[in-house]
Amino acid sequence: MNIQETSRKYSVSANTLRYWERVGAIPRVNRNQNGYRDYDSEDEEWVSFAKCMRDSGITIERLVEYIDLFRQGDSTIPSRKALLQEQLDEINKKIDEMAEIQRTLKSKVENYEDQMLSYEGKLKGQDSVTNK
Repeated sequence: MNIQETSRKYSVSANTLRYWERVGAIPRVNRNQNGYRDYDSEDEEWVSFAKCMRDSGITIERLVEYIDLFRQGDSTIPSRKALLQEQLDEINKKIDEMAEIQRTLKSKVENYEDQMLSYEGKLKGQDSVTNK
């Protein structure tokens, strides 16, 4: 699959794919006889993984670190797992923060009329004081 097809399939620009390859966020992509990138199923798996990790908020530097560890072989499995666990912990923290925001907004929406009537009543009371 060429770079344009891969770009469309994974909703990642061709420039991003080239950048990821250049900085080592994905391994070097196979090339055809004309020198054009020719993404095979393994290359696509790396693109999918990189997109998932980027969507989860992992930095390019951490993604490159993961690829470097991967290239070093099975002895780095614990380090790779720890890196992924750290990212999972970050996501869970963000989910908890968003859940708290959701609870606050939900409460405000559910009590909006009561709060607004009370607030408006206070404003009306101030108007009568300032208009005297």
